Amino acid sequence: MGNVGLLYVGAVLLVNGLMLLSVVPARSAAVLNLFVGALQCVIPTALLIQAQGDAADVLAASGLYLFGFTYLYVGIVNLAGLEPQGIGWFSGFVAVAALVYSAVSFTVVGDPVFGVIWLSWAFLWALFFLVLALGFDGLTRFTGWVAILLSQPTCTVPAFLALTGSLHTTAFAAAGWGSVLAVLVGIAAVLGFPASSRLDEKPSPQYGPVHN
Repeated sequence: MGNVGLLYVGAVLLVNGLMLLSVVPARSAAVLNLFVGALQCVIPTALLIQAQGDAADVLAASGLYLFGFTYLYVGIVNLAGLEPQGIGWFSGFVAVAALVYSAVSFTVVGDPVFGVIWLSWAFLWALFFLVLALGFDGLTRFTGWVAILLSQPTCTVPAFLALTGSLHTTAFAAAGWGSVLAVLVGIAAVLGFPASSRLDEKPSPQYGPVHN
């Protein structure tokens, strides 16, 4: 079930990246955020009920709430026209938590591919924190492009692979995944900072992150 939710997280990250680039209006993106946010809260709740106290299953379900709450928060803020600083500070919490989940994936779980993916989510949510909580407006376009370019290889692609039994989580695969993600972040930097004048641009009055 977790992979089903991850599939749709790729969609909402894509839309929210476009929102940060002012391609998709905030209120329009809010609807998908509410749908996916609700899904990412229902799925881990169902997983926790089925886990019956199994520590590994509880751990796997617990991280999903980080993103479910993010998307619900974004949807509500954008529909109500509220200030985005609260989302930013919550994103800072998610970024730190994602680092912990990454370490757990590398060590306890033995899943280096998702260890790399959790690291990429930590980076993306840290960008949301910088833009929304601390007001680093010059990072807005870069953050939008990072969300767009990482949405599919960190969510949709691994979800499809896992659902079809084709996801191989080896150290070699993790190295390849990390290399691809690093290249995509580099492309996002080129697209997000096409000229020094971009650093002085102001974001649109209302927007939220996807955000993992």
